[in-house]
Amino acid sequence: MALVLAAGVVGQGSSHREAPGISKTPKLDGTDFYMFRSYEAGRAGFVTLIANYNPLQDAYGGPNYFALDPDAVYEIHLDNNGDAMEDITFQFRPKITVKDLAVDAGGMMVPVPLINIGQIGPGAADTGNLNREETYQVNIIRGDRRAGSSFPITNVAGGGSVFRKPVDNIGKKSLPSYDTYARNHIYDVAIPGCGDGRMFVGQRKDPFVVNLGETFDLVNVTNPLGAENAEKDDLADKNITSFVVEVPIACIVAPGQPIVGGWTTASTGAGVTPAGTTPGGTDPTACPSGQPSARRPSDSSAIKWVPDQSCQGWVPNNHPNRRGGPGSTPPGPPAAAGTQVSRLGAPLVNEVVIGLKDKDLFNSAKPTQDSALAVYVTNPTLPELLEILFGGAGVRAPNNFPRLDLVAAFLTGISGLNQPPSVTPSEMLRLNTDIAPVARGSQSRLGALGGDNAGFPNGRRPGDDVVDIELRVAMGALCHAFPGAFGCGPADAPSGLLPFTDGAYLDSTFTDATFPYLRTPLPGSPNTTP
Repeated sequence: MALVLAAGVVGQGSSHREAPGISKTPKLDGTDFYMFRSYEAGRAGFVTLIANYNPLQDAYGGPNYFALDPDAVYEIHLDNNGDAMEDITFQFRPKITVKDLAVDAGGMMVPVPLINIGQIGPGAADTGNLNREETYQVNIIRGDRRAGSSFPITNVAGGGSVFRKPVDNIGKKSLPSYDTYARNHIYDVAIPGCGDGRMFVGQRKDPFVVNLGETFDLVNVTNPLGAENAEKDDLADKNITSFVVEVPIACIVAPGQPIVGGWTTASTGAGVTPAGTTPGGTDPTACPSGQPSARRPSDSSAIKWVPDQSCQGWVPNNHPNRRGGPGSTPPGPPAAAGTQVSRLGAPLVNEVVIGLKDKDLFNSAKPTQDSALAVYVTNPTLPELLEILFGGAGVRAPNNFPRLDLVAAFLTGISGLNQPPSVTPSEMLRLNTDIAPVARGSQSRLGALGGDNAGFPNGRRPGDDVVDIELRVAMGALCHAFPGAFGCGPADAPSGLLPFTDGAYLDSTFTDATFPYLRTPLPGSPNTTP
């Protein structure tokens, strides 16, 4: 329950270098996670999942820029029955190829130090001048992310399972039309067992706004009840790396249960998986020792029996559900291993809810282990700190301990909105897919608090101002909205109706109306700074 104390401290970057350990490996640092009914016209039957990584990217950050880590796996997990365990995982496995481009220097062909030697694009395959190419493969895994059935997601155009990631926005000379170039990396994909969806992996403009410096200088703002647009956005000049996948709703929900929980993780030490091998370089049909436990049928001259995808039984070696199948080229490898070092569900949990000594623990934990950190939600410190800092201005922290209103808001979902039946309390985003999406221009920046139930905390859209929402919930807004429902009422939360804000304004106009919703990243050049 390491929960997201709606403590929405004033900062909008959900996970920008939030823990000591992850600060050492920024490529694996998940910053924000979004999950929402697609609001692009004609796509209401889909859910869009966005996981952002590698925070605080300066557009001019050459010569290396911000490649993914090929020794890592980046994952989006979904729980569709409320038991705090993943039922579906989208696993992204990156690969880097250095082409060693060279130029003639005094009669010798000498490798260049840059990642490109000329213009790139606009086509995704226009990579002749690109010295470092990034590609990735994606598996959908059903069941346990490490032992479940793994199937490769493929390109509808051609059927391949290897996708290109666009190079970062180096600048106008290298990439004259970055928006066109990036959109040529949006893929229509075939998702086994689901039908078709869409996918994009690449650099985007960081969609968050946050008065970052002043927030962590003991909330050094003039007035937490002031204007909603009075403070500086410290992320206005930053980019981010995004994993975006759009999937049919029917693919991710359980029968008769429309509510889905979601979170993202990154794990290191997974290694690159060449075609036909596992991360350790072994036969992709291999199973853990002792599996399958079922009796193996006898081979014949026509049939050879091999493990199935789940390693629970046996199928003929030409069966599409064989281990290493289903008949793709290259074959779909078993799920990757690795050590989890980053985790993110609802925003701002690790920054302003979890105690400093337990931040790395939270990043390595699974939702089923969250009860070990429950005190940070039931007895949150952020409201107390805000009262200490701004008590003279009339700010009073709620006094209803344990904070059952926060447990409902962030650990179980809210009854009637996004709480699954028989839910296991755990930290994640939860989306009720029965609630229709709202078009971009009509969305409330305050989500459900603003009367728009298609927004946070029912999932999360890029235009939801989660900082302002969480600040108000942390200070007791639910005790006023549902008096008595959580063992509290207006008297327990004297500041619960005040319009708390971090002063950094965000709404749906900061996003695009079409997939992948996040805007084109800022270019590294030309330098327009005076």
